[in-house]
Formats: sequence, C-alpha cells, structure tokens
Amino acid sequence: MKAFRRLFALAFLCISIIFIGLNLLLKNMSAVESGRPYRVEINRIALQIEKNGFQSVDLSKCEYVNYIEAFQEDFYNSDSDYVICEINGTLYRFDYDAKNDTGNKKMVIMVNGILAVMSALVFLILLYIQKEILSPFERLKDVPYELSKGNLTFPVRENKNRFFGKFLWGIDMLRESMEQQKRRELELEREKKTLLLSLSHDIKTPLSAIKLYAKALSRNLYSDREKQRETAEKINEKADEIEHYVSRIITASREDFLSLEAEDGEFYLGELVQNIAAYYSEKLALVKTEFIIGEYQDCLIFGDFDRSVEVLQNLMENAIKYGDGKRITLGFSNDDEGVFVSVENSGCTLAESDLPHIFESFWRGRNSEKMEGSGLGLYICRQLMHKMNGDIFAEMNDGVIEITTIFRRV
Repeated sequence: MKAFRRLFALAFLCISIIFIGLNLLLKNMSAVESGRPYRVEINRIALQIEKNGFQSVDLSKCEYVNYIEAFQEDFYNSDSDYVICEINGTLYRFDYDAKNDTGNKKMVIMVNGILAVMSALVFLILLYIQKEILSPFERLKDVPYELSKGNLTFPVRENKNRFFGKFLWGIDMLRESMEQQKRRELELEREKKTLLLSLSHDIKTPLSAIKLYAKALSRNLYSDREKQRETAEKINEKADEIEHYVSRIITASREDFLSLEAEDGEFYLGELVQNIAAYYSEKLALVKTEFIIGEYQDCLIFGDFDRSVEVLQNLMENAIKYGDGKRITLGFSNDDEGVFVSVENSGCTLAESDLPHIFESFWRGRNSEKMEGSGLGLYICRQLMHKMNGDIFAEMNDGVIEITTIFRRV
C-alpha cells in the first residue's frame, strides 16, 4: 500500500505540473497574440481612407474598431484604447475594443475543464484499484503467515468483489478444511493413545500370569507331568492373548490412521480422461516418454471426480517413477456393469513375488530401495476405489505391469 500511495502522490504531482504548464503556455500565447487582430483591421481601414476618403468607412462591419476621429481639439482624450495613424497628412484616432481576449479566455476555460475531467477520471480509477484490488490483498497479507504457524482459526472476511470474491472464499474454505483435518488428526491421535493405554494395561494381566507360571516351573513346584503340561498350555494361551493385543496395536498404528472420504456423485469418463491427459501429455513429452491414450466410449460413471483424479494421478506417478521411461499407456475396456481404466508402463522392475503385496499399507517392494516413498500410494488408491464402490487390481506380463481400476457405470 505504501508503493500505491507513492504512485498516487506522483500522479497528483504530474497532473499539477501539467495544469500549471498548460496555463502558463496559454497565457504566453494570449500575450503574444494580443493586439494582432485589431491592428490588422486598423491597417485595412487606413488603406481604405487613403484611397477613398474618410466618408467611405463603414464601422458597422468592423469587429474591433468602434470609432474614428480626425485631428481636432481634445483629439487625445478618449476612454477607449486607441491607435493614431497619419493618413494623407492628417492624424486619425482609431478607438478599438480588444475582443479577442474573450476567445483566449474560452480556450483557457475549455482546456482546464478537460484537464479537470481527465484528472478526476485518473483519481477515480486509482481509488477503484485501491478499493477493489489492493484492499482484498491487504486483508490477506497475514493469512499465509498465520496458517504457517498453525493458527487455523484466523478469520478471513468474505467479499463479493468481482475480482477476488471467489479467491477469498477459496482461501477461507482452505483454512476451514485444514482446521477440520487438524481436528480429525487430534481426535484420531487421542483415540490411538487411549487404545494404546488400554491395550498396554490389558497386556499386563496375561504377562503377569506367564511370569508366575514360568517361575513355578523353574522352581519345580509342579512335579506331576500332567500339571506341568497344563501350565505350559496356560502359558501358550496367555502368549496368544498377548499376540492378539500386539496385533491390535500394530493395526491401530498402521492402517487406522488415514481418514479417507469420498463423496457420492456422477461424472463422465471423458472428463476424467481429459483431466489426466491435460496434465501428463506435456509432462511426459518433456521427458520424451511416449504417452498413449486408448480409445474409449464416453459414459456416465459413479464416484467422486476429485478422488478419481487422485487415484489415476497416483498410478501415473508410479508408472513414471518405476517404469523405464519409454512408454505409458492409458487403456480402457468395459462390461455391462463397470468401466475398466488401466495404467500400463513398460520396464517393470517389480518382482513377481511382490505383486500380491503392492496394495498393503507401508509395504514397499525391493525395486524401491533407492527411491523415496511411504508405501501408502496404492493402499490409498484401493481404499478410495472401495469408498466409491469400485475396485483395483494389478497384473504383470513380460516386463509390463498394468494396474486397472474398476468404476461402476451409472
């Protein structure tokens, strides 16, 4: 805003300079041109008197000269501006009225009026820019900083501004979404801690029993073989119980941490394909990877459009990361109930024994040892497809891996 205020002051200074300069120029022009029109008229009348005599002059047709007098008593007494000329040996006084100043005044007024209108227009445009464009951004200057600090309750005022109303609304929606996500994460974290504390407490009971039985066996308190066998079975039973609790802890810490949601909706297959093609055609062309999009029949399918785009983008990124960079194919097929959309890449480095595990959470194949990743991409894809009543599976054949998603037809 400081820069804009400097611009505003500069515009005001420039307009003031233009005002003063033009007025000075018009004033100088008026001073230079003053007297010329009536002198021309006086010279014309003087020539007429010289040729035809004083009686031939008709002042009704004159614009500036209003009276002519030959030399006599009180010759030099006049209330008007005059010029004295000698014609044929006689002095004549020409009284005149410099009406040409009126024209100059009208020009000055007109020029100043035009400049005033233009100046007002410039200032109105600058004020409009300040109010409608700069002010919304001024209100947003602290939002990114507050969001980066984790302050998700920072208010963003809605505005119906034609330029930034939707932008401000989107920023507020992003803030609310981040706030809801943070709230879900905190609730999930609290639930996980509660579960872990509960399971840890539950584990203590069978663990104490195992320690008790083990101590009894080590001291030969059970001489009877049958009693020893029963004690060993009880130890095994308690160990199974502990194993069950450990399994629940692992499940809670690995698979239940994601809160994946998908909205019920409908969209056209062509819209989904165009979205993927628009993003990856240029990207793959830059790395010289052939991108083939198969033929398909456009139809209405069931699911969440944004989540469907997320699934295919995940598959495309995996194809780029783990393929040989020669070819990626987006293929299509269908049956009576569903539409099959597959992503195929050449140069598969995945071991065939790893194929059944690729949709498990946190699982990473041996071909990903030197690549960054969390092992969650395909797991998320499967969860999202199930949320949309679809499915996903993978096939591998002759060094080519093909991952296929199944969308339900409307």
